This record gives sequence, C-alpha cells and structure tokens, in this order.
Amino acid sequence: MTIEAPEIRIVDSYRVACDGGEGALGHPRVWLQIPQDKGWVECGYCDARFVHRDHKDKVDTGS
Repeated sequence: MTIEAPEIRIVDSYRVACDGGEGALGHPRVWLQIPQDKGWVECGYCDARFVHRDHKDKVDTGS
C-alpha cells in the first residue's frame, strides 16, 4: 500500500488559509504563517505544504 504524498502549493503570500479544499468534506479553515527564514509551512489538519514562491528552489517540492 502506497501512502500519497501531501499536496504542495506554491503561494505568493506569507500568510495563507487552508480548508482542505474538499468543500464540505474538508476541514475548518485555518490561517497559517510561513516563516520567512524557512519558506514553508504545513497544515496541521491535512498536511498540505505551502511553499512561498521566493523559496521554491530551496525547498524540496518533490518535482
């Protein structure tokens, strides 16, 4: 059984919202702050990783 990798989203803002993207099947909307030194943050509900565009070449995005 293969575990699917969490979704990675490249974003333009250091403050992002995540609701799971599944409509009613998602999760409560949470606001996440991307640390400027780290360049990414993961959602505690769905493990989606948000990578700021300025850091996309420094963070392993699996692509």
